[in-house]
Amino acid sequence: MRSVQSSHFTDGSLPVFVFPNSLTFYVDDQATHKQVLTVYNPYEFLLRFKVLCTAPSRYLVVDAEGLIKPRCCIDIVIRHTAIQSTLSDQHDKFRLHVFEHGVDKVLGKKEIPSIVLQSRSKQEKEKSKKLTKDRTVRFENKTDHSLLSDQQGTGYSPSIWVVLLTFVCIAALMLPLQEEQSTTSKLPSYLHLSVTQKLVAAFILGLVTMALLKKH
Repeated sequence: MRSVQSSHFTDGSLPVFVFPNSLTFYVDDQATHKQVLTVYNPYEFLLRFKVLCTAPSRYLVVDAEGLIKPRCCIDIVIRHTAIQSTLSDQHDKFRLHVFEHGVDKVLGKKEIPSIVLQSRSKQEKEKSKKLTKDRTVRFENKTDHSLLSDQQGTGYSPSIWVVLLTFVCIAALMLPLQEEQSTTSKLPSYLHLSVTQKLVAAFILGLVTMALLKKH
């Protein structure tokens, strides 16, 4: 498959993959005063990023500019530095711009809304406690399972669905682009994928690969 070039997105429409899609800070929960944005680069070229904010005096963005290698991700730490003096329900926005390395023209952008709340609701607190408890139980079970696997000499084996998803993504990446359709092609037109469809397949394949590597 030929490389997907950044020239396809000179209009600034390059899809930008960020998690989470929004940030919520709670005044009474110090653990939320620091948030992490994960930006993934599923493309085959080096990306440069820059984080902007509508209220820069209230936030500290660690490494607001930098580079993301192809098929890699990077974590951006955001700290709220004036949360005690911030009014409840304060709304701000972060904007992530991505560029091809060495080029100043914006290839893509993503807005991440931010809100500051005074306190978690009772329901949210119970949900957070339950989530923390579930994560602890899963971690303990995973640790026990890992120890048992080591003792028995068995390794991690991905589920059939993960394997199928991997093969589907690889197959999608091997299919020709819509621009490569010709009268002599033996493949039907619906098997000629768009650039966006291939990018989605590459993104999913990257996530699956990262998950499998963590399992090992």
